[in-house]
Amino acid sequence: MSEECGKSSCAGCGESGCSARRIEKEALREGSSVKRVIGVISGKGGVGKSTVTAMIAAALVSKGEKVGILDADITGPSIPRLFGIKDKAESDGECVYPVRSKKGIEIMSINLLLEEETAPVIWRGPVISGTVKQFWTEVAWGELDTLLVDMPPGTGDVPLTVFQSIPVDGLIVVTTPQELVGMIVSKAVNMAEMMNVPILGMVENMAYFKCPDCGKVHEIFGSSSIGAVAESFGIGNVCRLGMDPERARLCDLGKADEFDTAEMESFINSL
Repeated sequence: MSEECGKSSCAGCGESGCSARRIEKEALREGSSVKRVIGVISGKGGVGKSTVTAMIAAALVSKGEKVGILDADITGPSIPRLFGIKDKAESDGECVYPVRSKKGIEIMSINLLLEEETAPVIWRGPVISGTVKQFWTEVAWGELDTLLVDMPPGTGDVPLTVFQSIPVDGLIVVTTPQELVGMIVSKAVNMAEMMNVPILGMVENMAYFKCPDCGKVHEIFGSSSIGAVAESFGIGNVCRLGMDPERARLCDLGKADEFDTAEMESFINSL
């Protein structure tokens, strides 16, 4: 919408060159409401982004929030497995209903629609992006305080679709200590800035390992780089997560609802 032209919406406007023209966000299905949408992104795979998403969801639920997770990683979905969900999403012909975890987290993922969770999703970009958009517009989310969007790694079609189609209130960037990862994550941060989506915080996963026998802390992947990266982008809310065998065990058992989220308490309170 252009303040200069006085129109209330860009819809139907033929002025394609208008500098104030904005892409209209997609609407939620009637009857659903979401107070805030937080995307969880990374610049590359293998940094534990889905696990961090699950931890944030568990922490918010423990605070009394109604939380949902939109699993936008269509070709590599892992959220249902983390929560031990085996039921399939149901539809009444008009909308799809998310599946609820043991602690009440509403979850929508492509694996909740496939007959076999190991079936590969061999789709081209536009189809994948369209599916993510449908997860927003055609799912009966109900009334949520927070919807977390677990995005695939990188800066491709799906993140672009999410930024353009869904009213994202802010992003959490997940990284690991290596300098290379810090550089790649910077691409994701730069994309967010280009799309005018604020960064709410950064999580450095697998930052260290604390020996259960002697208590010594080992930085297995090298010294932390989150401070320098966060400072360069003016991000004050940061969190470092250690490598936790118990967390890995709960992931394997599908018990992400039971994560100990004390390590993230101050980070969550600052979102």
